[in-house]
Parts: sequence; structure tokens; C-alpha cells
Amino acid sequence: MLFLAATLLVPAARAEDVTSNSNWLFEATNQLGSWIWDAHTFDKQTCQFWRKFEIPRRVKVSSALLRITVDNGYSLFLDGQAVGRGSDWRTVTEYDVTKLLTPGEHVLAVEGFNDRLEAGLIFGFQIQLADKSLVEIISDTNWLVVPDTAQNIHWRARKTALSDWHPAIAIGHMHYHPWENWPYGLTIEPPSLPVIVYFWQTGWFQITLILLCVVALGFSVWLLTQLAAQAKAQRFLQVERVRIARDIHDDLGAQLTQLVLLGEVAQREQPVESTSRTQFNQICTLGRELSQSMDEVVWAINSRRDTLHDFVNYVCKYAQIFLNATPIRCRLDVEPEIPPDAFDLPVRRNLFLAVKEALNNAAKYSQATELFLRIHRHNQKLIVIVEDAGRGFDPAQAGAERNGLHNMAQRMTEIGGTCAVASQPGAGCRVTFTVPLNPPVHRVWFWRRRPTPLDIEIPDSNSTKTHLP
Repeated sequence: MLFLAATLLVPAARAEDVTSNSNWLFEATNQLGSWIWDAHTFDKQTCQFWRKFEIPRRVKVSSALLRITVDNGYSLFLDGQAVGRGSDWRTVTEYDVTKLLTPGEHVLAVEGFNDRLEAGLIFGFQIQLADKSLVEIISDTNWLVVPDTAQNIHWRARKTALSDWHPAIAIGHMHYHPWENWPYGLTIEPPSLPVIVYFWQTGWFQITLILLCVVALGFSVWLLTQLAAQAKAQRFLQVERVRIARDIHDDLGAQLTQLVLLGEVAQREQPVESTSRTQFNQICTLGRELSQSMDEVVWAINSRRDTLHDFVNYVCKYAQIFLNATPIRCRLDVEPEIPPDAFDLPVRRNLFLAVKEALNNAAKYSQATELFLRIHRHNQKLIVIVEDAGRGFDPAQAGAERNGLHNMAQRMTEIGGTCAVASQPGAGCRVTFTVPLNPPVHRVWFWRRRPTPLDIEIPDSNSTKTHLP
């Protein structure tokens, strides 16, 4: 608190002249009570005084002037709020607390300190109300002395007295021994202003904040539990995928190979022109195709192959083996040093099947002699291009029988990618697959985003083939 005080002081009067003091002394000591203290007085003593009073309801306070002094010093509190302190007990200090008072119950608290010898508190409080009535409080035996115990730690703002609080003792009157020459002046403090309590200092806000913190902590614990369970399930899934891939390869693969070998033996035992030999030949061919398809399934579900580097190697190897049986020459344009970054099963599986469909279409319809397979990264995306220099076609005239085009687009839609087909009659065909290397997470705790439908990009008749950026 900032103290800007105006002090009226005069020389001390003699004891026999006290009763004839001038107006300044009357003003300084008017409406004050008796000197009060505890039943026992000793040096270096702190005495705690408490007094409750009430202002009538629905009545505004016009003025409230409080005067106090304590031999030797004091700290003054109103409703637990510090109003002022002083150590010059030879003068009375006046406080204007008008703005601190509202109708209802209030509490005065004083901590008095005695340095040595006699001790006392003298006090006067005049509250002028708007209805011209007056509330007066003076230092008398209505004040209670609060013992310095643990249960009285919040005594300054307490509205009810405890059983161990006892009345103060009146130990003298104004201008009688040993205070016959004092107080002899008046110190006026500036008006006290109410304490501004901001919303973040209020109890409801702090309780709400604590509850929010508890809720956030509980949610964090729950989320960590969910993440731990999900991580455990993911590890279990990877182990199961490895086991399933191994079982398929070692068990079904071996049996399928044995079946093909038995078919080939039976084929050789049949006459060259017999119908049975032709049927055995078809069985062996279907068995080999089934074995190749099974190898693709084993590669797809094996968690040890969930890397970008492995995907690129497998696709390139597949394209070369697939086109070896055709008149189409396969040329590879692959970015060097593809990193072994994670490449999730849904992405690599759908992308592989889409590329496989593009290769199959080129082998069946393009009549090309050369095909380029280009694989590059650009802006956190993987771009795979299947381009041939065959006869091409008009995508706008492609009939409903071209299910492969729709399937490729649908597969890219499922993994957040795109499929673009650029072709013209006599100008070859270029199929561009683009997938994000870090696909966005579509599932959250309370909302699931539905994928946006993607269509095949069909250029107009005047468009030309585009090239990889």
C-alpha cells in the first residue's frame, strides 16, 4: 500500500494541561475508546484483537473513518485485507475505509506489538450511513483476544469466534497515566481502495482449472493405455503375418509344387495326341499360375516386406518376369538408393495390384514392343508410371468392359492416391499412379473421415502425353 500522509503535530503538553488541549487534540482523540490489552503484559509481546460488526442491509455507507494507535506498533486488517500499519504510537492514524465497506457482516483484526513496558490499543470507528444513522465502534471489552494457536491461523477473516477467545481488558483511559501526554497528533492516510480480484484469482476459476487438469490427466492416461494396447496389437499382428506367410509358403507352396510335378509326370506318360495329355498340360499351367499368385500373397502379407525399398525391387522383378513371356521389352527408370522406409501393407498391396493390372493391359492390348516402368519420389509422394509406345486408345470411348481402368482408380482411392490415364489412338498409353509416402490418418477417437471419390483423369483430344517431373 502507498502511504501519502498528512500529519498534524504540536509539542507535547504537560500533564496538568491535558484537559485544556486545543481543537487539534480533540479532533485527534475524539470518539476513541479506552486503552485495551490482554490480561498479561510483557516485553516483545504480540497481542491479536478481533471484533465483528454489521452494517444494516440495503443501506449505503456514506463515510467510514477509522482511527487507531497501539503502544508500540500495529497491523490493521478489515475482512482479512491489510489496511495499514504503524509504529508511532504517540500519534493517532486515521484511515478512510468507505470504499471497503458494504452492507453485511465485517471483521476488524489488529495485531499489536509491545516493545517494552506498558502496552495498549486505542481505537475509534465511525460509519456514517446514507439514512443518516451512525455505527460506532470503539476499543472496549467487546473486543476479543485471539490466542496464538494453530487453529487460529485464519483468525483475521473469521466471522465467528472460537471458544478459546477471551475478552480484552480495559487498562486505562485517554490522557491518564501512563499516557497522560499522548497521543498528541493526527496522521491522515489516503482512502483505502478495494482489492481487485481478477477472475483467475477466484475460487471457482481455480477449482475449474484443477478439474480440467484432472480430466486432462485422466484422458492422457487413457490415451496412453489405448496407444500401448494398440502397439501391442500391432506387434502381435506383425508376428501373425510372418507366421501366416511362412505357413503358406512352406505348407501350401510345397503341396502345390508337388501337385504340379505329379501333373507333369502324368502328362509325359500320356500319348502325345491324347486328350488327357492336353488336360494335364492345362492343370500344370494353372498350377504354376496359382503358385505365382500364392507367392504374391505371401509377399503382400509378410510384415518383413513392409518397406519402400522392398516394394520397388519386387515390382521391378515382377515386371521383368511377366514381360519375358511377351514380345514387349521392359525398360526400368528407377530412382537410385530408394530408402528402406516403412510402406504399409494396404498401400503397397493396392499399388502393386494396380501396377500389375496396368502391365496386364499393356501386354493384352497395346501391341507395343517396349514398355517403361518409372518409379520416383516427388514431394513426399511415390510416383509409378507404366508407359508404352503401343497403339493407344481413346479413354472417352472406353467401354464398360474396361473394368481394369475402374479397378485401378478404385484401388488408388482406397489408399488416398490418384490414377491418371493419358492415351490417344496411335500415341501409346501412359498410366500414372501417385500415392502419399506418409498417408494421413483417417480414424480418430470420435470421428471417421470418409475417403473422397477419385476419378480417372481423362484428357481431351488435343492433350499430349506428360512426363515425370
